[in-house]
Amino acid sequence: MSDQQQTPPGVEGLMRPRPDHGENSYTGSGRLEGKAAVITGGDSGIGKAVAIAFAREGADVLLSYLDEHDDARDTAELVEQAGRKAVLVPGDLAEPAHCRAVIAQAVEHFGRIDVLVNNAAFQMTRDRLEDIPDEEWDRTVATNLDAMFHLCKAAVPHMGPGSSIIHSTSVNSDMPPPKLLAYDATKAAIANFSAGLARMYGDRGIRSNSVAPGPIWTPLIPATMPPEQVEQFGQEVPMRRAGQPAEVAPVYVMLASDESSYVSGSRIAVTGGAPIL
Repeated sequence: MSDQQQTPPGVEGLMRPRPDHGENSYTGSGRLEGKAAVITGGDSGIGKAVAIAFAREGADVLLSYLDEHDDARDTAELVEQAGRKAVLVPGDLAEPAHCRAVIAQAVEHFGRIDVLVNNAAFQMTRDRLEDIPDEEWDRTVATNLDAMFHLCKAAVPHMGPGSSIIHSTSVNSDMPPPKLLAYDATKAAIANFSAGLARMYGDRGIRSNSVAPGPIWTPLIPATMPPEQVEQFGQEVPMRRAGQPAEVAPVYVMLASDESSYVSGSRIAVTGGAPIL
């Protein structure tokens, strides 16, 4: 993971080593057969790995992404190779109207939403509070937190009993590194929102859970961290390495599947040994 700085949001093709999304390893067994899913940040990283896994488990997928068109087309191709439908919707989730448009397109193509994965995120490393521009704070909150609210609000009317909402939170919500204050705050709020949503919609059979990844090797890392942090990325956890997106995706599959029909309000850690208590 040598010096390979990118500009946000980052692209997969410039990363060395290339992340493993399960392209050559994930084998499905029909666990999501016939389901329709929306995945934000679905072009690369965790979102891409989840899209591949969902498709190979039998789900059609709408991929929401910002503007990383090459990465998104590659993900869509892998979904289609699995025999499932892929719908690409570019645009900025920081805009509430676009969040509603994403859900509207999913309903238009699929007729319903069985799984919503709120995964898109933005972060930026800053040494001091005074170094965080106001507009950067606002962008982080709008992308990570506000978009989740608008997407859920628009999607819930189209979700029936047995549906699943999965939120990407972070180990940072429990152990916030000081140089990622805005990101840390949003991820803690996402975990709280997810738990409250589970209680709000439990009587309708709509489940809400969150996944808390640790250091996962995605384009966001070289695009938002300085070279010295990229070089050491993942060394701080007990396993002494960064995780791959393919190592996170199976948890999303489990939470999306009917196997987890009594799992709601949970937060599952995928952290390489860093505890979430």
